[in-house]
Amino acid sequence: MGRQRGEPGARPGGKGLPPSERPSKVCPECGRPFSWRKKWAAVWEQVIYCSDRCRARGRSHKKPAG
Repeated sequence: MGRQRGEPGARPGGKGLPPSERPSKVCPECGRPFSWRKKWAAVWEQVIYCSDRCRARGRSHKKPAG
């Protein structure tokens, strides 16, 4: 039989794990933790912000180089 849901090593990135065991990050803009989501599976390493709102705010607060 195959692996059961939530079993260690089931699938990389959090797929197949219960929500409490999925990877999480902290949003640098609002400071809130956010968890792995299926729609982010292919790009989890590039995900920085928890939402479009925080991403837009983060970009607008950046200081120009120079």
